[in-house]
Amino acid sequence: MSDARLSFLRRPSLRKGAALAATVGVIAVGFSAGVAVADDSAPAPVTPVAAPFDLPALPGLPALPALPGLPAPAPEGLVPAPPQVYENNLDGWIRQSLDVMRLHGIPGSYEGIHRNIMRESGGNPKAINLSDSNAAKGTPSKGLLQVIDPTFNAYHVDGTAFDIWDPVANITAACNYAAHRYGSMDNVNGAY
Repeated sequence: MSDARLSFLRRPSLRKGAALAATVGVIAVGFSAGVAVADDSAPAPVTPVAAPFDLPALPGLPALPALPGLPAPAPEGLVPAPPQVYENNLDGWIRQSLDVMRLHGIPGSYEGIHRNIMRESGGNPKAINLSDSNAAKGTPSKGLLQVIDPTFNAYHVDGTAFDIWDPVANITAACNYAAHRYGSMDNVNGAY
């Protein structure tokens, strides 16, 4: 009794195809087994590599050196502070400006900056004076501390946006100007 499932092998063209498929399968299995044997038979040499961070020395093992170019690890128990986040309001703009000023050695206090902002713009970062002598010359005073474009361009401080309408950039440039002209924004008590 013939098996109906194998009847296709009676045709010569299919027998050759089946034989070829069986042969390729055996070769593929043999090839993959040969690779596995080759990998298992000769272990690869191990090259010591420094860890990307300092690891404590294990008993009997030397400590790994720190990688060049990486910052030194924080002392044990100390975690670096997260970056400062400032509120998007007058208080936050003044505080962020003071931090930038501190980095650049520009003097000034929160109180001195706040007092001058309230006099110059009432705390409005989009304030513009279209009626003073600067405006008559084509350079109106702009922003929280009513800075004109040439003054902003000359006293802009790196680390702030190069945009006179940016509150932090406006405050910081104005304080830089006031520091050069009056010693500090704290010494400014009227239009400057």
